[in-house]
Amino acid sequence: MTDYDVVIIGGGAAGLMCAIEAGKRGRRVLVIEHSDRVGRKILISGGGRCNFTNLNVTPENFSSANQHFCKSALARYTQWDFIALVERHNIAYHEKELGQLFCDQSAKLIVNLLTDECRKSGVRISTGCSVSGVERGAAGFVIKHKRAAIEASSLVVACGGLSVPKMGATGFGYDIAKRFGHRLVPTRAGLVPLVFGPDDLVRYKDLSGVSLPVQVQCRGQSFSNAMLFTHRGISGPAILQISSYWKVGDALVMNLLPLTDADSWLKGRQSSRTEAELKTVLGEFLPKRLAQRLCEIELGSRALRQYTPREIRAICHRLQNWRMQPIDTEGYRTAEVTLGGVHTDELSSTTMESKIVPGLYFIGEVVDVTGHLGGFNFQWAWSSGWAAGQVV
Repeated sequence: MTDYDVVIIGGGAAGLMCAIEAGKRGRRVLVIEHSDRVGRKILISGGGRCNFTNLNVTPENFSSANQHFCKSALARYTQWDFIALVERHNIAYHEKELGQLFCDQSAKLIVNLLTDECRKSGVRISTGCSVSGVERGAAGFVIKHKRAAIEASSLVVACGGLSVPKMGATGFGYDIAKRFGHRLVPTRAGLVPLVFGPDDLVRYKDLSGVSLPVQVQCRGQSFSNAMLFTHRGISGPAILQISSYWKVGDALVMNLLPLTDADSWLKGRQSSRTEAELKTVLGEFLPKRLAQRLCEIELGSRALRQYTPREIRAICHRLQNWRMQPIDTEGYRTAEVTLGGVHTDELSSTTMESKIVPGLYFIGEVVDVTGHLGGFNFQWAWSSGWAAGQVV
């Protein structure tokens, strides 16, 4: 039986960050990754350029059953700390929008950064290695896999959630949590496209590819960004954001003209273009195909001079409060994150250590902390991994 001070199950962002920090402290660290390489989710993120953090990280960018849990780790290892690490490795990066930072070149550079730091810290990484079981041992934990049994004084569960199963995602981290008596906040797909019901599918399916800026609201949350019609429903940054709060049965309320004083604009057009049809004028500010479809199915379309002030107000109200009721999400197949996970009431917010089982730690996506779209989930991985790495 091989002994280590720390065994980390999961070679993603959080696991590698924890390994680096523990290795710096002289701990004998082994990272076990079941796929053939570490950082696979990093490699596909951000269109292959990895949105590795955000300039504007705050606790309000995260959801959890305990909104305060993330504060300690985020405050102690910030976006500026990871940016400094990126700069030390001479990785060129840029801000895309809303504080989102991407590599100028390839996400491979972030994976290389992490593996280089692991190597410098003396961390051993074992890929293509599936863990078959975990038990308590005399010195802490016994981790079993096809090659050997490993004993470690500390065990870190960093094997992520259920999103992107084609990358090998499984619920193994949740299984370990339950095995050791931890409660789980029910999991579901987050940052995920939403699916139309049958009637809306008929109405809007052929708008696939049409996008526009919107402000979308649901359950007291509001996001402003682009929405994209797909062949099955709606997607785009605004929809991915709100999907983490939407639940089956909820309606979305959208402002389709968030950048326009719709009432003043349409009244102005009514004065200057009296003979123009409504669908033509709406096509100046909405995608033409969408404007035409809205007029076909609910708004109608007459010459502007034929509308009364009250009718103009009603049209503007409809465009600024457009209701859509999806019936489902696209599921884990296309979800960027998994909502829910290991209940934070049973973890230390300072160290990520279990309050139930000494020496057991949970970090990253397996924990019930989920960030907004835009690099926040990577920052949670860096921050939670760093926090655990200081003490394991």
